[in-house]
Amino acid sequence: MPTPLRTSDPAENAGDVLRTPPHNYEAERALLGAILMNNRAFERVSEFLGPEHFADPVNGRVYLACSKLIEQGHQANPVTLKTYLERDDLIVAAGGIKYLANLAGSAVTVINAGDYGKLVYDLFLRRELIALGEDMVNDAFESSADESAMDQIEGSEQKLFNLASSNASEGGFQSFEQALGTAISLAEAAHRREGALAGVTTGLIDLDKKLGGLHASDLLILAGRPSMGKTALATTMAFNAARYYRTTENVEDKGKMVAFFSLEMSAEQLATRILAERSKINSHAIRTGGLSNDDFTRLVVASQELGDLPLYIDDTPAVTVSAIRTRCRRLARQNKTAGHHGLGLIVIDYLQLIAPARGERSENRVQEISAITRGLKALAKDLGVPVMALSQLSRAVEQREDKRPQLSDLRESGTIEQDSDVVMFVFREQYYLERGEPSQKAEESSEHFHERYTKWQERCNLAHNIAEVLVAKQRHGPIGTVKLHFEADFTHFSDHIDDSNLPEQME
Repeated sequence: MPTPLRTSDPAENAGDVLRTPPHNYEAERALLGAILMNNRAFERVSEFLGPEHFADPVNGRVYLACSKLIEQGHQANPVTLKTYLERDDLIVAAGGIKYLANLAGSAVTVINAGDYGKLVYDLFLRRELIALGEDMVNDAFESSADESAMDQIEGSEQKLFNLASSNASEGGFQSFEQALGTAISLAEAAHRREGALAGVTTGLIDLDKKLGGLHASDLLILAGRPSMGKTALATTMAFNAARYYRTTENVEDKGKMVAFFSLEMSAEQLATRILAERSKINSHAIRTGGLSNDDFTRLVVASQELGDLPLYIDDTPAVTVSAIRTRCRRLARQNKTAGHHGLGLIVIDYLQLIAPARGERSENRVQEISAITRGLKALAKDLGVPVMALSQLSRAVEQREDKRPQLSDLRESGTIEQDSDVVMFVFREQYYLERGEPSQKAEESSEHFHERYTKWQERCNLAHNIAEVLVAKQRHGPIGTVKLHFEADFTHFSDHIDDSNLPEQME
């Protein structure tokens, strides 16, 4: 058998094979020396630098001991550290007190300590990137029926995001004067709007007045029992926001997109619902083909009007928060490449159908929901857009005489209520009244039954086509109830017009 040709000399690749992870032991020792000589140097790096960020574990041990002493109000120097580290095998092997003395001799000034700390942290991030890259390669080589390539990509992006968001070195205090200046700028911008919305419009006048629109970086929860109209209201808001982005003259908003994650219904079912709502044709008739020629003409006209809406639907079931983040970033990036301004709104139907991240599954559902809501809030802040997530309510509502939801009715309510900026409930009394038609009891007189039945009819008439949005929590504004008009045949929400606001009829 012929000897295979050698394409390159192994010696030529030795440098690549023997590459060591990036580190700078001199910078680590210089930083520790500065801390030992003047403990004020610790204040410049303690916020973002930890013992695990040092490439040399000996230096990490010294930094940990320094931090403990300084945080307890003691001086950290070679003499005081000796008591803590003289029995540490790692420190002893490095030279013990002699090593600490050498560190003090490697000191830099307090002024330079911050720069050295950032260098140490930057090198740590590079080592983590290398480790992450190796994990990605190894995972890609291992094929698994339970995990697709896209799952691996989304998992890797989540790890990259966690690594990128772990850096707190850019945070910290700002003076009240700076915060006051920002507040005045926001107030000035609101004044120039002359009453216009600060956030994304819902297309519903009274709800916009109550919320001031859907605000960037907010997590909004829209909850309700089944058949209350959660999805219908969410699609109405998404449609109205998309229509605003298509027609607005505001340069900053024009061309933005709305991302709708439909974890319960398929994209076709959701599109049919929006089509039925806008054309005022019963969705059941659309699905079963029970349309007249006039209905079909209206359907075609409505579809042409809806065709160019910047509304995008993802109907992937059991999607994770990291996958939602990946896809939203990709959609925003594609839109910006086309010359527009990225995303304007994210809607998720619904919260309990979001799958926990790989490796984070827990037997405790409350912990899983807590991780999901924290992830959605982080997504809203990261992308700078409002995120509206629908949520189911517990059956406790059905056990009460007054069926109006309360915050305690939220499933896993503690975490959802805590992480959200706005919590809204959809409630339709008509739904419960229609299913509670009174029947005459055996011992009841006809007169008494007739009286009860008449009162029930009066309540039904008052509740007919009326829906309520109960704003139970709003971090930046008032709570209260907003009435809406609801047409069940078309699952259509619109502004409620009170009888007192109708024009007087001519006699």
